[in-house]
Amino acid sequence: MNFQTITLGGGCFWCLDAVYAKVLGVQVVESGYCNGLIENPSYEQVCTGRSGHAEVVKLVFDTAQISLRDVLEIFFVVHDPTTPNAQGHDHGSQYRSGIYTSSPEQAALAQALIAELTQSGVYAKPIVTEVQALQNYWPAELYHQDFFAKNPSQGYCLAVAAPKVAKFRKTFQRLQC
Repeated sequence: MNFQTITLGGGCFWCLDAVYAKVLGVQVVESGYCNGLIENPSYEQVCTGRSGHAEVVKLVFDTAQISLRDVLEIFFVVHDPTTPNAQGHDHGSQYRSGIYTSSPEQAALAQALIAELTQSGVYAKPIVTEVQALQNYWPAELYHQDFFAKNPSQGYCLAVAAPKVAKFRKTFQRLQC
């Protein structure tokens, strides 16, 4: 098995966690914070927007079962990469769209996919997803891990995360576990 790790920010981490928990080949999904200014931030610190961190999910996946391109294509379908520092009603730099890489090869593939999507015209507005090396990563508090699975009837999960999971299921049937 050949495992890779990539970290993605696409708004609230509960949504990406809910989607990637259902992806074939994804072995680990961990909600966390990255690319900010302080060590080991709390959720409250990140929510202020002043810590500089993005809410993210760190994924470990088996490339024998799913490619990095497939992981990134899912990412671009289940969130809006054209809204700076926002996803839906969530606003602030902590909700920015980002791909946080663990190798130059991952960064190159991410940039190439963004260029391809831009050229295709699939989005009416420019893609604002940042592509950066992963830095200053910290796992989120335990109550954020697997939040959707543990709280499927919670209001945010019903209104925001569940539709993203449904969109994943409809679009990527071949990649579901």
